[in-house]
Order: sequence, then structure tokens, then C-alpha cells
Amino acid sequence: MKIKSFKANNLSEALDFLDEYKDRAKLIAGGTDIVIELKNKEISPEAMIDISDVVEIRDIKEENGNYRVGAGVTFSEIVCSDLFDERMAGLVDAAHSVGSPQIRNTGTVGGNICNGSPAADTVPPLLALGAAAVIVSKSGEREIELKDMFLDKGKVDLKPGEMLKEVVFKKPEQGEAVSFSKLGLRKALAISRICTAVYIKADGGKIVEARIGNGALGRYGMREDEVESKLKNKPLSDSTINESVLDMEKAIKERLAGRSSVEFKGEAVKGIYRDALTKAVESLK
Repeated sequence: MKIKSFKANNLSEALDFLDEYKDRAKLIAGGTDIVIELKNKEISPEAMIDISDVVEIRDIKEENGNYRVGAGVTFSEIVCSDLFDERMAGLVDAAHSVGSPQIRNTGTVGGNICNGSPAADTVPPLLALGAAAVIVSKSGEREIELKDMFLDKGKVDLKPGEMLKEVVFKKPEQGEAVSFSKLGLRKALAISRICTAVYIKADGGKIVEARIGNGALGRYGMREDEVESKLKNKPLSDSTINESVLDMEKAIKERLAGRSSVEFKGEAVKGIYRDALTKAVESLK
């Protein structure tokens, strides 16, 4: 079957095409993953909708104390954005760690999220930042917490006719930081074996809020609620880091119990999480 191709010039046109073809259509922006899926005959859509020139999803904006990152923003645009300072190092580092320069120049945040891959690099820092996903369709707009968007490996909460417009999260202020660390198969073009992001808000030398996003340690990127809760009210110290690393190891080994990867990932996460947590703590001292 020949695939129909459409070029959307704006968000309204993209939604019109989506409304017509619903789950028989696939969106393409950077195309770094979907082109491979097409080539391997893993998918066979009736229609392909090119949204690479939809300006409404191409911006990074600061608005009312929030950052809004469009689904069509590339990894390179995150790395080069003048809006992101050292408090946003975790998201910038994650974007910089993605693949090769060519992939970073074309791959998008929206694709990274909507593929539902457990190893998506920008998902952990967005989870740690408490991001929300803004989803649009011809029927209107809805907003959900990003952590609730992931349903299973390769499956996200997008209904037929819907698309991700942007992610929104509070701009980190003084006393807040987000960090990132990653273990890949090899340094260049590495797909994550494990990636971790840590957000900390500190006051008076103590942690008042913590959020942790992990990738490749479950069927999709996820928050580590139990480990986060144990960090609250702890001092910004080496002992806090050491205790939390053991808490993370325990949480991961319980989640992956019975899997062949449990020993490797249970051990490896200690180093990756320690690195991310130490970066966040040291930046706030």
C-alpha cells in the first residue's frame, strides 16, 4: 500500500490531517526513529504527516515563571538555548548526550517522549523537573503530568487525533538545580543503558524537595517516589548521598527482581545516580 504524505504548514493543518486519519496516521518531524521503523516494516501507516515546519511547536519560551518547550524543538536547540542557565544543566546535558550531531540537529523532544522508549535521554530530566505535557486535538487541549503519559514500553497516552504540542515546567530559581548522568554502550552514539536526572530544591543547607527521573530502569521512564521522599529534610552532605544511593539500589533491585539484568543494573545505577545526585548537591552548596 502506498503511503499518503502530507505537509502541515501550521498546527491547525496538522490537526485537520490527524482528525481525518486518526490512528491510521503517523507524525514525522525529525524522523530519526520513524524512518527506521518504516524501513524495517515495523509500522505501515496509511498517511504520514510532516510537522517539521509547524511553528507553534518549534519554540522554547519563558512565560509566567515557566519554561515551555515545543514538541518540535530539537536537541541541539535545547543545548544552544540562551534561556537555560546552569540551573538547567540536567536537561541541557541530556540533550547533548543524544546520539551524533546529526541526530541532535534533527531529533525532537516530542519524538523522544512519544516513542515511549525506556531509554529516552530527555525524559528523566523532564520528569525530574515535574514537567506537564500539553496535548492537542481538533476537540481542544488537555494537560497531564508527564509521568502519567507513559503507559507501557512504546505506549503513551495519546488518543487517535491527538498530538503533543509542548512540555511545560517551572523555571528553577535560586536554590534549585537539575542534574543528569548516563551510562551508554559506548561514548559515541550511545543509547542509554541507564540514565538518571535529579532535581533538588534546598534551603538552609537542607533538601526541601527532591524529584528523580530514571530511564532504562523499567518499561518506561519513571519517577522514583520512594527514594525522593527519603531525601526530604536531609542535609546537603556526603552522608545523605551515600544513604540515598543505597535506597536507589534497593528500589531498582526490587523492581527488576527476576530479570537477568537485575544484578548489572542494580550495581550500575549506584554509580550513575551517585554522579547525578552529587552534581545537584554540589551545585547548591
